[in-house]
Amino acid sequence: MMMAPLSAGAVRPGRAVKRSVSIWELLVWAFQREKISIEFDELSRLAGERPGVGMEYTLMQRHNLGCSVDGGGRSEPHPDADLVSSALAALPEAVGGRRMAVWIASLAQSGQWPEVDCQPHAKCEPAAVRRCKHGVYAERTFWAGDGNMHRWPQSQLGKNDGYVCLVRYTGTARDVASQRRAWLEWRGALLELRSTFQIRGLTAFEVNDDLPPLAPWREGG
Repeated sequence: MMMAPLSAGAVRPGRAVKRSVSIWELLVWAFQREKISIEFDELSRLAGERPGVGMEYTLMQRHNLGCSVDGGGRSEPHPDADLVSSALAALPEAVGGRRMAVWIASLAQSGQWPEVDCQPHAKCEPAAVRRCKHGVYAERTFWAGDGNMHRWPQSQLGKNDGYVCLVRYTGTARDVASQRRAWLEWRGALLELRSTFQIRGLTAFEVNDDLPPLAPWREGG
């Protein structure tokens, strides 16, 4: 798992002058320090807006209404953190929609980037293991066939015959491709959010152009 290069304590809202932050720093600050959450139907309930409207419209409606995410017994989040919540809730389907918004929120809360293996190695591992006083061993199961490979004839099996250790393969080309595809989709969603806040603006932050590397599995990213 790739760790994010900062914690929430590394970012503070600007006062007299807006503070320059990357979109990832802004997300980590909003979720870790301001403890925001995503309420997908928030503005639909308050303003009666139609589903599927753009992210910019949602942010303008929040400004107009002066609404914020309910705090639940704690101080209200910073207004910029509320805007982060609204922007994620209105993330376009073209960059992942609600599924991506929830994933981004989860990653920001934990301060981690998506898992991507920069030096993948295919492995064959036991599907299950058992532990005993003698150590850890691959778990065995009686092979009854799977439709492709049949079991041994009963007449040829001894008392302890017919058992196999099921295995699984990790780090395969399919696994690597899936991780890299997920990384690019996540980065594309951050690019969308970055553009939104650079156009709309925030009260205490200036979102700069910094993004996570495009391809961390390549030398130089």
